[in-house]
Amino acid sequence: MSILTSFIIPHKGREAMLIDTINSIAKQTVFRDSYEVIVVSQNTSASQRLSALGEKLNLSIIYNAENKTISHSRNLGAKHAKGNFLAFLDADVALSPNWLETVKAKLESDGSSALVSAMQINSNDAPPLERIRTALSNADLDTEVSFLPGRNLFLSKETFYEAGQFPEHLLTCEDYYFTDKVNQIGNLYYTSKAHYVHLGEDKAFIPMWKKEIWRGQSNLASLKGRDIPLRELPSFIVPFAVTGGVILFFLTLIFSQTAFATLFALGSFIPLLAYTARLKKLTGKQVSVGYCLLFYSLYFPARAIGTLLGVRGTVNTSSHK
Repeated sequence: MSILTSFIIPHKGREAMLIDTINSIAKQTVFRDSYEVIVVSQNTSASQRLSALGEKLNLSIIYNAENKTISHSRNLGAKHAKGNFLAFLDADVALSPNWLETVKAKLESDGSSALVSAMQINSNDAPPLERIRTALSNADLDTEVSFLPGRNLFLSKETFYEAGQFPEHLLTCEDYYFTDKVNQIGNLYYTSKAHYVHLGEDKAFIPMWKKEIWRGQSNLASLKGRDIPLRELPSFIVPFAVTGGVILFFLTLIFSQTAFATLFALGSFIPLLAYTARLKKLTGKQVSVGYCLLFYSLYFPARAIGTLLGVRGTVNTSSHK
């Protein structure tokens, strides 16, 4: 049987979640001869446990330089892919057994879709932050969306190259940039008929704050080379409006400038509370209002700081491994 699908997994760091990812691929409800798994590792070697998975399924491990971006690893994997379809996964997801069968059927049956992705579900005993992340990820289901995270993407090899591949100049935000390019070719479809667990999902708020600073570094760089739709503008403006507004509120309050303090309070707290209310609606009874407010109270400043740091250079975080 010829290879129809190539799973491409960029990897760097610990292998435990990568092995869980590959094991979930091995449980797919399709013939194993119909797909291959390509791991593009930025480690110097593979453990015996990882290499042994080659006895279970068609596994290749390609090594990439440590200083290359995740986009470079994905593009390198695509270069070696034998399949007509490409399945890009992060190295910390566990797919439902019907994942490949479902997304492939949707892509082939829907002539308007150029890329299909499956919904996220919570892990067992998920803490509030993971439930928040999952709820945000699933804000729109069984419909076309404007962009998708790179955790699980399924598309044809032809579409991948027509979209220009992943942007190797970006440290972060590369998935939003790439899926925006694909969206110019066809629709991005987010389905609830298959799912994944994000094994590496944020569990605690302080590491999340550090990671969002890291992610924010490519905000401005991701704007180059593409048209910016109006729906994206709030994601750039609101973090600065909330963060700057809070700072100015306290400064004007200290200097007894009551009128200005009121103005800055309204400019910062109204969008903060609006986003909190929307998040509470998405999470329902799973997460308290307090945790929803805490999330955005950390998220907005982190994004603003990251964007400013991105103008000067890059900042690494130990939480992103």
